[in-house]
Amino acid sequence: MGSTEDLDYPQIIVQYSNGFLISKVMFTACELGVFDLLLESGKPLSSDAIAAHLDASTLGMKRLLDACVGLKLLAVEVTQEGALYRNTDISNIYLTKSSPKSQYHIMMYYSNTVYLCWQYLADAVREGRNQYERAFGISSKDPFGAMYRSDEEMLRFMAGQNSIWSICGRDVLAAFDLSPFTQIYDLGGGGGALAQECVSLYPNSTVTIYDLPKVVQMAKEQFVSPEERQITFHEGDFFNDSIPEAELYILSKILHDWDDDKCKQLLAKVYKACKPGGGVLLVESFLNEDKSGPVETQLYSMNMLVQTEGQERTAAEYSRLLEAAGFGVIQVKRTGKLYDAVLGRK
Repeated sequence: MGSTEDLDYPQIIVQYSNGFLISKVMFTACELGVFDLLLESGKPLSSDAIAAHLDASTLGMKRLLDACVGLKLLAVEVTQEGALYRNTDISNIYLTKSSPKSQYHIMMYYSNTVYLCWQYLADAVREGRNQYERAFGISSKDPFGAMYRSDEEMLRFMAGQNSIWSICGRDVLAAFDLSPFTQIYDLGGGGGALAQECVSLYPNSTVTIYDLPKVVQMAKEQFVSPEERQITFHEGDFFNDSIPEAELYILSKILHDWDDDKCKQLLAKVYKACKPGGGVLLVESFLNEDKSGPVETQLYSMNMLVQTEGQERTAAEYSRLLEAAGFGVIQVKRTGKLYDAVLGRK
């Protein structure tokens, strides 16, 4: 084992400490519309021109743009007229609102909601519960009541989740051949992005988004066109209301919101409703079996602590939850991306 002299502790500590600063620079550039402006302009712009367009100070904008260059979110060319800034491919694809793979909405959700909860991470660790009361002055007993505390907040959350599935949805839906399942229920399907990916990948399927009435209404108004004939809706609370019969149930990022008892309760209801030969697809970010990583999933699990009642789990832990509900022939597929999949059959 090497001595501590082999480890560059100062650099590691600086890197980790700067994580908050780095993300806030990216969030701020998104919020102010820097990347959208540069895409729409079709040409590089000076910091003064960007500041004028976005009603910002020239001093502040110059520093923000230079920080984005350092983070490789922008590129700069120094000409006789001065420095001219343009988007990089990464920012064009992921940080502009108009891109099909835009992550703008999840960035705004993190910036305006998640970060406020994370200010109270130490309290969450001490108490073992989410921090909505401290962050927003509202009850923490119903996480989704807190999460959907206003139409604006619900829209931001749903748009953020949709942006995730725009880049990860096809990977998890193609992890197994789901073509034999034509009647699918997406439990907690929210804004419908995963359902849209599903009917695109499996054109013989129909998907019913089962979610709370106000979520369904928002999805119909903002995200899913009436022309999407293969997608329908069912209003309900899957813990308290009945779950209709189907061939396949998708639970994407649902179980990680709840403790084991709630997960077993939900999966038992799903098993009872499921047609013989049908199944359930769990989409989650898996921890390594020894929980040594991945670090992204470990951080997601910390986020579950500050925002929900749940946690991230290993593939074996999800498999045991499925087995406890009665599902068998359980298959696990790691996608190599942010989210993985488990398929259990009845």
